[in-house]
Amino acid sequence: MPELRRDSLSFFEALGQSVANVSPTLTPALAVAVVAGMAGSASWLVYVLATIALVIVALNIGKLAGRIPAAGSFFIYVSRSLGPSYGMLAGWAMLAAYIFTAMALTVATSLFVKTFFASLGITLAIPNALIYLIITVGLWLFASRDIRISSRVGLTLEAISVCIILAVVVVTLAHFGFTPDMKQVTLQGANFGSIAQAIVFAIFSFVGFESSASLGKETRNPKVLIPRAIIWTAISSGIFFIVTTYVVTQGFGDDAAKLGASAAPLADITNAVGRWMTAPVYFGATISSFACALASLNAFSRMLFSLGRYQFVHSSMGVVHEKRRTPMIAISVGAVLNVAVCAAFAGQSETNTFGWYGTLASFGFIIVYFLCSVAAPVLLKRSGELTMLVMVTGGLGSLFMLLSLVGSVYPVPSAPYNYFPYGFAGYMLIGFVWYQIVKARAPQVITGIQHDMESAAAGAE
Repeated sequence: MPELRRDSLSFFEALGQSVANVSPTLTPALAVAVVAGMAGSASWLVYVLATIALVIVALNIGKLAGRIPAAGSFFIYVSRSLGPSYGMLAGWAMLAAYIFTAMALTVATSLFVKTFFASLGITLAIPNALIYLIITVGLWLFASRDIRISSRVGLTLEAISVCIILAVVVVTLAHFGFTPDMKQVTLQGANFGSIAQAIVFAIFSFVGFESSASLGKETRNPKVLIPRAIIWTAISSGIFFIVTTYVVTQGFGDDAAKLGASAAPLADITNAVGRWMTAPVYFGATISSFACALASLNAFSRMLFSLGRYQFVHSSMGVVHEKRRTPMIAISVGAVLNVAVCAAFAGQSETNTFGWYGTLASFGFIIVYFLCSVAAPVLLKRSGELTMLVMVTGGLGSLFMLLSLVGSVYPVPSAPYNYFPYGFAGYMLIGFVWYQIVKARAPQVITGIQHDMESAAAGAE
């Protein structure tokens, strides 16, 4: 049976998967407005604290990735540390996280494409459903080919986008004479409550930083390169978020309320300091969104591939294309789900559907980040490598994710967001019931996984 293309990806190609899945451009383009609406002048500090939290989680995931290189990543990590039941739930949660992220970024790509053409004076009279189909076909074409091409495209597109945003940063700083914004430096008007609330949302900017772990079977020297890619993505994304948040906040001057209400913060800044930059900014946002959607589809397909190989889902999901060495069926399933759901809600406001899909995705990420933070100390204790540092990072990572989960449901959000936690809980319940059915009907599957988990062949699936 054909296998995924082993030892084919370099560090930068693995890094490309994680960086593209984070889509750094989206934070200054959209998320910073939400954070600023909560924290005002302390928005940059919010991202400092969020970066610390996610780097700690990255260290935990890196410990697991460095010992278990596998396409199923989190499903395998948690299975071998906490048992197959928790592992299956982690894989189930991550499937939803990645596919809803792909949906959110498909919608975002559509939004930015139309805004880009509008900045050029061109109105696109194309139905949303057709745009979603075109975007999804593009995602499928890239994802179904050699993973090296997909990863390189993702990293290249994101690099172009980041360079455009950094150009806006420099022009904006020059507009203010490169003088420090003392209101931000002194945290004028900020309070602890608003900062704590904003951190919950800021963490969502990082989701996907861990997705290179799904390429564990296809990366050269994965025990070294995958942890490095995960940790460097968290650190570099955090620095980018801190800098761009500071500059965007300064660009709006004293009007934090206006920034909080802005649907396009970067466009508002470029209109003030350099209107010629508006089209390039939206071009960058478009390619960033597409690259993130591509990385999400890649990660979804690798997770589904691993679940298929372990027969938690139909075994056809674990089939690899003989020539391209990619999980074609799993990729196709993801593409169909992506376009079907996006098209089903094509009549809704794209700003709303972007928020819906992103919120649902965040539940899956938080659950898995929590399980990985618990699993890392457990795994290292079994191998006799447990240290005080690992215990501290595991405990802090678990605590941060629990607080994030609580913050996402309390205070109770307005409709329809107040229904999403229950919807996701129902999805997880379906996964748990399915696990029990598999366990009852085919106990040899669970036995086989347990035997494999005890084997010395790390990464065997």
